[in-house]
Amino acid sequence: MVRNTRIGILLGGVAIAAFASPALAAQGTPAAPAPAAADASTSADGSAMADIIVTAQRRAERGQDVPIVISAFTPERLQKLNVNQPQDLYGTVPSLVSGTQGQASRDVQSFSIRGQSTGFLASPSVQSYLNEVPLPSTVSLSLQGGPGLFIDPENVQVLSGPQGTLFGRNTTGGAVLFSAKKPTNNFEGYLEGSIGNLNLRGVEGAINIPVISDVLMVRVAGAYHDRRGYTRDIVWNKWRDNEHWYTGRIGILFKPTDRLTNYLLAYGTKSSNDGSGFVNEDFNIPGLIARGSCTDGPTVPGGVASCNVYRRQTQLAQQLGPRVTRGDLDAFSKIDTWGVINNTAYELSDELTMRNIVSFQKLKDNYSGDTDGTPLQQAELSQGAAVPNFPIAGLVEFGLPATPGNVFQNGTSGFPGPRDNIKQFTEELQLQGSMLDKHLTFSVGGFYFNATPASRWASDAVQFCDAGKTGTTACGQNISISGVSNRSQALYGQGTLDLGALTPSLENLRVTAGYRYTWDRIIGFSSSYVPLGAFGNFCVFGPPAGTISPANVDPAVGCNYGATLKSKAPTWTFGVDYKPVQNLLVYAKVSRGYKSGGFNTFAVRASTQTFTPERLTTFETGFKSDWHLGTAPLHLNATYYHSSYKNIQRPGGDFNLANGAGGAAIFAAAATIQGVEVEASVRPTSGVEIGSTVSYSHGKYKQYTLPSLGAPSCNNAPFGAPADFSCAPFQFLTPWIYNIYTTIKLPVPESIGDASLFVSYSHVSDQYTAPGPFEPFATLKGYGLLNGSLRLNNIGGMGLDLSIFANNIADKVYRVSNSNSFSGSLYAATLYGEPRTFGAKMRYRF
Repeated sequence: MVRNTRIGILLGGVAIAAFASPALAAQGTPAAPAPAAADASTSADGSAMADIIVTAQRRAERGQDVPIVISAFTPERLQKLNVNQPQDLYGTVPSLVSGTQGQASRDVQSFSIRGQSTGFLASPSVQSYLNEVPLPSTVSLSLQGGPGLFIDPENVQVLSGPQGTLFGRNTTGGAVLFSAKKPTNNFEGYLEGSIGNLNLRGVEGAINIPVISDVLMVRVAGAYHDRRGYTRDIVWNKWRDNEHWYTGRIGILFKPTDRLTNYLLAYGTKSSNDGSGFVNEDFNIPGLIARGSCTDGPTVPGGVASCNVYRRQTQLAQQLGPRVTRGDLDAFSKIDTWGVINNTAYELSDELTMRNIVSFQKLKDNYSGDTDGTPLQQAELSQGAAVPNFPIAGLVEFGLPATPGNVFQNGTSGFPGPRDNIKQFTEELQLQGSMLDKHLTFSVGGFYFNATPASRWASDAVQFCDAGKTGTTACGQNISISGVSNRSQALYGQGTLDLGALTPSLENLRVTAGYRYTWDRIIGFSSSYVPLGAFGNFCVFGPPAGTISPANVDPAVGCNYGATLKSKAPTWTFGVDYKPVQNLLVYAKVSRGYKSGGFNTFAVRASTQTFTPERLTTFETGFKSDWHLGTAPLHLNATYYHSSYKNIQRPGGDFNLANGAGGAAIFAAAATIQGVEVEASVRPTSGVEIGSTVSYSHGKYKQYTLPSLGAPSCNNAPFGAPADFSCAPFQFLTPWIYNIYTTIKLPVPESIGDASLFVSYSHVSDQYTAPGPFEPFATLKGYGLLNGSLRLNNIGGMGLDLSIFANNIADKVYRVSNSNSFSGSLYAATLYGEPRTFGAKMRYRF
């Protein structure tokens, strides 16, 4: 209760400052409806605060007129921030956490907003869209689409809070909207080259061609990006964490009549790199001893190894530092994705528009990763090739083989399939309307989503191999074959009524109501087994777990299990907003969010083969405003939210006492989350803009119980008893995030060009990353990053732009993810963020 009061006081203080400060004067008197592309508010000396047009409500509107928390980025802002991947946005958007979440590929960077994140085996809590269509997502990784989404954008918008009554898929956390630059009626384009440290080399370009003026327009864009990694693998003599990808897209805009518009977008992206550089933090020695994996005595040749083998690996990792790793496999990451999106709009009348949005997309990934970061075969994801044959420190000194050779590779000849392979079809039919002299706007429609395996998904790995068995055939391969289909159907409608349609005294008082009903169906199958040669195949997971399938039976059949999950749910939103004066919008709303359940490929009992959907109810109130501080325009937005979160999909270890099989399950938790988000900017002169965003979030579990496997819990539950995890810090929620930035126009002669300096400092507080409590190394310490760029546009009037950029200027060393495996898999390893990067980009515009 005290915490609620403090948050209320903070928000109230901001609101009072906006209303009561004598230095602030509202821009205008009684409000009038603002056009979708309103002019920027301008101060006496000519300075201006630019308006940003957003599509958060499926129509073009001025961002300040939309009662939704939106962080919108123009192409110019993205260039100033040097944003190339989702993690580059971390710290610049209130309540947004973006990163790899400890996964095997740096290309996998998922979004978490207000504590809602994509969990293990689950569908996205924050859905990414390209041109209004959800990007395909994988199951084994929290991957949506591929790299290159920030190339040639119209804009990028981050929407906070439950989505579903207007956007394709139901989500509890929010949505990130990527919009490709549309073809225009001008012949234009650009070509850009980039160069920098870490051997950065890049080429990007676009050309816009009006084939038939005002009728047929085409825009083609593409990019190539290559950069060396920054974590050296001294076993393989390779740089992990490198980047190597290329992408291309073509957009065709066809307007055969004034009322009919068709926009077709086709894209393709390929990425191939040398995987992530996991750095070992420690091994759980007491746990390894209890499991019989090592002993505090000497190594027994061909038997149990000394625990000093494990200690020595951690000691070497600490001596080598955070930019060096030593892997027992040659990690890699490959992503191949492409898609076609078609958007047709037909104006039935001046007030009604019919829209049809259809898409087909494919996404395939394959990867390997040494997640413990040592030459020991402790934990590997989809193995790579065998270690080169040379002595490896920390092994030979304890009488172990120098070369771990018992290794298998996913995706090689004769092995069935990549790790994920998705084909996705979506169809949306929508009717948009504007009536009662634009006092009533509405959208109604239907949405269909179907994502199915394009082939069998498979992995082949060695995991949890004791140190004494490293390099021998005693650690068998673990093969997994699976597939999950996800189908969703929905009907929805949402409308906004300005009550001025009823009486002039209620002008600018608007009521918004939306409703959606969704039907989901998920079908999954999995076969996980260890080959035993002539003895058959040992089934690892599922109801067959712990049994042996005969050698003459296909293990994909003998160890197979499957399940179907059907669910349905209503989601809704109701809100009120009011403009007492032209440039002040106050609003309050309540929304229900929903996210489908899923199939568990690591189940060891029938009751855990599926997991239930999440539900979230959020109350939100805030304001958006534009003022004058003297003659300087001031932009100030603030919101407070409170969410009740149920059936939170949280992973945990599971053990079947009946057959002795160990696996995992997705358990349901309940929590409350609340926070404050503030955005402000001021332009004291025409050449200077200063801005900031700040957010505070707090989450607390109300209920979180799962079977104890001996790991620490809030109630110290013994093995097999119900363990209380409700005292755990909330996963993937960063309490404090703030960003301060300034843009300064530099005084250079007009004949030289338009010069500006941009400086940004972002700071994030500690973030807890484990689903359960008391997990060592799970807290990522807070850090701050200083970034900057110097831009010179239209040099000599020749259409040349030069940008010199630097990120992490102070060369801060910081952790961005943790394996969270110390208690369960008995090791801890981490990924570190990028070191200082700098370079230059030269763009020619024509």
